Amino acid sequence: MSQPLLTFEEALSRVENFLSTSTQRVIIGIVGKPGAGKSTLSDFLMQNLPSGLVALVPMDGYHLSNKILNKTGKIARKGAPDTFDARGYSDLLKTITVSSETIYFPIFHREIEESIAAEGQISAETKVVITEGNYLLHQSDGWQMVRDFLTEAWYVEVDDGLRLERLVDRHELFGKERAAAIDWAHGTDEKNAQLVEASKVLADFLVLNTDK
Repeated sequence: MSQPLLTFEEALSRVENFLSTSTQRVIIGIVGKPGAGKSTLSDFLMQNLPSGLVALVPMDGYHLSNKILNKTGKIARKGAPDTFDARGYSDLLKTITVSSETIYFPIFHREIEESIAAEGQISAETKVVITEGNYLLHQSDGWQMVRDFLTEAWYVEVDDGLRLERLVDRHELFGKERAAAIDWAHGTDEKNAQLVEASKVLADFLVLNTDK
């Protein structure tokens, strides 16, 4: 049976309800294929929620460094499940659930293709953490524990044609030539997209991204 559907506005209402009723810290995991609109949904939520009570933690901060990827021969597959520090990300989520102190986490920057350590911050007052990424529901390569730390998991649905167009445009924006951008979006990204889609059944809700 398919999971229940949410619009962006209904997703916002769910977070607002958690803020008003939950007595424990809540972690919402936003999952979807590359280019599905995970960041679009996350940004929409953050723009409409009280910043002091809600924090955004992108999974991308846990990319392995280019130095490590080159050393291990994985640089051409950057973005695949085994090119992240899945254990480090899982440990962060575990800490978020139990700690009442300030927590720091790394942020990934596409313009340099690297993460900067301890750039993000979760304060003691934070009641809801929104975390987004491709592999929050993935069940291998060290990602298996992540689902246990999510209060809810939301899978972002979008038209695949539109999604691929966005991916190509994104890769061009950050420096790839048009042909290379198309090859990456339809090659490496699409292989990863198939893995993400396989984990869709573990989501609690599907969120429709109708943004053009």
